[in-house]
Amino acid sequence: MRLVIQGPGIGFQQLAHIHQLLGASHQQFIQVGEHAYQLAGQSEMPPTLSAFCQEQHIDVALVDDQHQLNNLGLAVMDMDSTLITIECIDEIADMQGLKPQVAAITESAMRGEIEFAESLRRRVALLQGLEASALQRVIDERLQLTPGAQAWISACKRHNIKTMLVSGGFDFFADRVKAMLDLDVAKANSLEIVDGRLTGRLLGPIVDAQAKADYLERFRQELGLRQDQVVAIGDGANDLKMMSAAGCGVAYHAKPVVQQQATYALNHVDLEGLVYLFAPLSVSSVQTCH
Repeated sequence: MRLVIQGPGIGFQQLAHIHQLLGASHQQFIQVGEHAYQLAGQSEMPPTLSAFCQEQHIDVALVDDQHQLNNLGLAVMDMDSTLITIECIDEIADMQGLKPQVAAITESAMRGEIEFAESLRRRVALLQGLEASALQRVIDERLQLTPGAQAWISACKRHNIKTMLVSGGFDFFADRVKAMLDLDVAKANSLEIVDGRLTGRLLGPIVDAQAKADYLERFRQELGLRQDQVVAIGDGANDLKMMSAAGCGVAYHAKPVVQQQATYALNHVDLEGLVYLFAPLSVSSVQTCH
């Protein structure tokens, strides 16, 4: 296994202290990114190291050597608050003056306090009567890719890793994000629109936690990949089943329940941190630090 540490605040003093905490006197950090380092041959993470990194706002992970970009074949990602910075349904609700009410339900669902399908129906019902043009306004005025998203997807493409967006949000936005990032597949819910207005209902089966896992499994089998060749990335409780269906799951700036169950967690770096989390060691292309 290898220790991966990353964060914008990492400097020589932090590296030296981490080295001391590990007692790794004969090993060298290998720099894999501007603010990211690996230390090979690690088998455990002392609690003192976890505490220090948390205090210093540094992401730290003990990464299985099998979890490298050149071993992966499929990356499955949540959309809202993962690939993009917003929760689309909250921003749609803002057009109705209902953002606080909808956002409260969204937060509760992401923490796992409300069953997702029920929470989604309740939120969508509040949007009844909204002009469908509000959806395009959310795209034009508020939808932004999460920093590092393009770097992560570009790394996937360089390593021939297929990319899949699976969202409990809406296909109106998922299709746009798919085009922006040139993803291979996007799956999401469909809002019913009649006479140019939202009806407050959904079309077809709801993309809930189980559906996300099922889409992942179906695409994995189509690609002929093993489970350990799949990574799933998300931030809410609705992502836990797809993480379990993958070889490893990454909690990205996620709710506590997700961080506790994910294989790895990124809390301080942006999505480009995934590139360094799964970066293979290549001594010829990195710098070493004591």
